[in-house]
Amino acid sequence: MTMDWTQLVTAAQEAALRAYVPYSNYPVGAAALVDDGRIVRGCNVENASYGLTLCAECGLVSSLISSGGGRLVGFTCVNGKHQIITPCGRCRQLLMEHGGPSLLMLTPEGECSLSDMLPQWFGSRDLQEYDD
Repeated sequence: MTMDWTQLVTAAQEAALRAYVPYSNYPVGAAALVDDGRIVRGCNVENASYGLTLCAECGLVSSLISSGGGRLVGFTCVNGKHQIITPCGRCRQLLMEHGGPSLLMLTPEGECSLSDMLPQWFGSRDLQEYDD
């Protein structure tokens, strides 16, 4: 599957325009390519109780699951100035669950795999080893 980064960046920029950010004024949009060719998007949604704020990646994964599931194969996110940014640590773990270590990411430093961005990641394999 060919990765069209321009298409994903544009989708992330469009998602950022829909962000609900009355507290931080820092919109984030995320977009990802699914293994069946779909593009899913998400934007951050803040809450006055800051701990309840949802990152753009949370919305993206919700969109993935609600539209039929699948595996993420390419991902990027941008801020409100349309600059490519990297997901926070929590969101990297969320992306690991739904894309795995080979998920390609477009970052400010270029393309890399999610395993490069989240070395020594925690996953279902760790839970299985615990049960043994």
